[in-house]
Amino acid sequence: MDIFEQAYLGNIALKNRIVRSATYEGMCDKNGFPSEDYKQLYVKPAQNNIGAIITGFVFISNDGRAMQPGQAGIDNDDKIPFYKEMTDEVHKYDCKIFMQIAHAGRQTSKETTGGKVYGASYKKSHYFKSKPERLSTDQVFSLVETFAGSARRAKQSGFDGVQIHAAHGYLVHQFILPVINNRKDIFGVDSKTGIGIKFLDMIIDRIREKYGADFPILIKVSAGGDYLKQFTQKQFLNLIRFLDSKKIAGIEISYGTMDYALNIFRGNGVPFDTILKYNPRYKINNNWHKFLWKTFAAPIVSQRIKPFIPMYNLPYAQTAKQFTDIIPVIVVGGFRTGQEIFSTIKKGYADFISLCRPFICEPDFANKLYADGNYVSKCISCNTCAVMCDSINLTKCYQTKAERREQSA
Repeated sequence: MDIFEQAYLGNIALKNRIVRSATYEGMCDKNGFPSEDYKQLYVKPAQNNIGAIITGFVFISNDGRAMQPGQAGIDNDDKIPFYKEMTDEVHKYDCKIFMQIAHAGRQTSKETTGGKVYGASYKKSHYFKSKPERLSTDQVFSLVETFAGSARRAKQSGFDGVQIHAAHGYLVHQFILPVINNRKDIFGVDSKTGIGIKFLDMIIDRIREKYGADFPILIKVSAGGDYLKQFTQKQFLNLIRFLDSKKIAGIEISYGTMDYALNIFRGNGVPFDTILKYNPRYKINNNWHKFLWKTFAAPIVSQRIKPFIPMYNLPYAQTAKQFTDIIPVIVVGGFRTGQEIFSTIKKGYADFISLCRPFICEPDFANKLYADGNYVSKCISCNTCAVMCDSINLTKCYQTKAERREQSA
């Protein structure tokens, strides 16, 4: 296989195997309507030879909104024209685009939703703190329809398919994880597989029933996590086997939950100053309190944070490839060099490479790889962009021009 050859996700042909992965944008109004900045965020990489784009997570209902104030929504038909204008523009450049649809579940706040916080169980998130109401069985059935309705709007908006966010601790993932899901109804954890897949299973089936098997469905999953009760390799493989049996269009392999967010998008060091200044959960204005936190709390927090290593999710993707039939495997996490990207595809370790931070830093990253197979991204994995995702600021690269020049020198 070659990175710059045509490849398929479901029935959708991509001109190459490079995917812009989903990351929150912060570019929508309080009702989730996209702005011109949102449109241009995706048009720019489309203009620069990328194969496909997956949008940042889009809320399917108001009670499923995430904490971030600029999150995009697909909860009503009024938004369809806004997205259609964007997808039409992206398609001009022979680029495919998928909408990632999500419900935050317990990973939000009452201030965000304006009402109750709901989850797969009563267990609360370490990071988000709000104790959720457990969704009733009828409410879960209703959410299946809500997911399907959002897929319909995505299709009418011109998206080439949807990606169901079943990772990072959001609602679908909450049902999958036995450490969270202690339900006793049909949406509980299956005793044979050790995972809770009924909710996801019904969402996939309902989308296909209503909009046809030819509308591609991608699934994003977390291969591991950081809770005391680990998500085991056996459970991960059972999840891959299930997705393989559903013949979905592609599986994207990620890691972790938002309770330990910096283990999802690992970086070179922890930008504690940025966190304490902008993060709504950790923000400290008093300099003395900030000093105390950095002196005593930061070393403890740092022990739970995994260091950045290149291609950190690749071993999970290689394992997944062994337990799928023809389902493409997309791997995200820590790809920064042409050598890493070309080698992974050539050796068949994964079918697609998914990246975001390099595209935030350089929207023309794919073109640079095409021109030079040994190109190295100017992204230094400082994680400032990732930390800012939890603030009111737009998602962008926060490196200075001097830093970029120094790295490329």
